[in-house]
Amino acid sequence: MTTDLGRFAPTRQWMRAHPLATDAVLASGALVAMVVGSFADPHGPHGPTFGTRTPEPFSLLLMLLGSAALVFRRRQPIAVLAVTCGLSLLELTTGEPRAPVAMCTVIALYTVAALTDRPTTWRIGLLTMAGLTGVAMLAGPLPWYAQENLGIFAWTGMAAAAGDAVRSRRAFVDAIRERAERAERTRDEEARRRVAEERLRIARDLHDVVAHHIALVNVQAGVAAHVMDKRPDQAKEALAHVRDASRSALNELRATVGLLRQSGDPEAPTEPAPGLGVLDELVDTFRHAGLPVQVIVQLDCGTGPLPAAVDLAAYRVIQEALTNVRKHAGPGARAEVSVVRVGPSVEVTVLDDGGEAADAAPEPADPGGGHGLLGMRERTGALGGSCSTGPRFGGGYRVHAILPVS
Repeated sequence: MTTDLGRFAPTRQWMRAHPLATDAVLASGALVAMVVGSFADPHGPHGPTFGTRTPEPFSLLLMLLGSAALVFRRRQPIAVLAVTCGLSLLELTTGEPRAPVAMCTVIALYTVAALTDRPTTWRIGLLTMAGLTGVAMLAGPLPWYAQENLGIFAWTGMAAAAGDAVRSRRAFVDAIRERAERAERTRDEEARRRVAEERLRIARDLHDVVAHHIALVNVQAGVAAHVMDKRPDQAKEALAHVRDASRSALNELRATVGLLRQSGDPEAPTEPAPGLGVLDELVDTFRHAGLPVQVIVQLDCGTGPLPAAVDLAAYRVIQEALTNVRKHAGPGARAEVSVVRVGPSVEVTVLDDGGEAADAAPEPADPGGGHGLLGMRERTGALGGSCSTGPRFGGGYRVHAILPVS
């Protein structure tokens, strides 16, 4: 929970960053107020009059010492309150005319109430109020019923009440902020837990479907191979069981995977899964859209074709990377695609020069990234590979994926 202070926000931030300097400014203001107030006579013929009396040097010294103690009010609140109370008692019993040294005690008592708990505020506040008021009434030069004595009781009481109210409000705001942060953490943890449970459930369903039916197909295929020559009728029956089991497995897989589809997805694929064999068609679509793309493919054909999963992953990485270039790069951008077989891995690299006035990277460069980068990382990570992305020196962006073939 934050409070919008507008143009006063920088001042408040500076005060929080420099508490000692803030207290020094407060102490200086209190000193000026006490010195100015010491020149006022509350017993004038027509009310308080200013300039009719002059404070004693001893009173000025007490005011200076009390203000100096206020500089450390947040570091040692109890000690500062004790010092200011002692100075106020000296002034109340010896000062005539009396100077408002008790203002230092009022500020110190407010600080104690704001920084401690309520029982401490009650004990110290009542002791301060009763002590100062009692000494002023019984040992001071003024009559016990003088308005200055009653003013000391009122001001110390208001200081304790105000400090306790500020402390309560701070505790209330902190509790609301902590509750909001806890609720946010709980919500995120609950979302992650539900996602993990759903993934585990789907994985368990897929495992049950595949394990059961593949085991059944394996057994029936073995039976068919064993009796093929001697009992062809029984072999045909076993092959029929293989066909039924495989059909059931496909239906259950389709139903399970269908839960993961979006509302607009087709019921079943209408064409084979894409791969590097149709890379030229993919690149042509981007070229027709105005993105010049240079392609380099170096695969060792002597080692056989790439596994279907690796072939599909390489195609999807290139597709996503070129899509990001088309969406985020500036006008006139050019892209380069290279697919190279390096030992037991296939390295896919997509580069772009950023264009003439690129104002943003294809995706955020932080580790979190967007959904596109996250999808590429998850796809390559599922195959035991890796995917690194980031801006290029001099402009543009780079996507580099390593896919193990085995």
